Amino acid sequence: MMKQIKIVVEKHPDTYVAYPLGIKEVIVGEGNTYEEAIGDVKSAIQFHMETFGGESISIESPVLEAFIAETGVAI
Repeated sequence: MMKQIKIVVEKHPDTYVAYPLGIKEVIVGEGNTYEEAIGDVKSAIQFHMETFGGESISIESPVLEAFIAETGVAI
């Protein structure tokens, strides 16, 4: 069975960081490229399920869409 999971990928000055949305457990992937970060977080999710069982992944209410917004704040 295949489950679709939305992944957030952040580009930092020296790396990419990826993490799944809607999962309560802390699962993070990292890589030098976008593709490496996606592959690493996918591997981390699979490892977590193989180690602790599929029921160990607590899916919160499904994330239908994700948005990134930016705003200015006076400092």
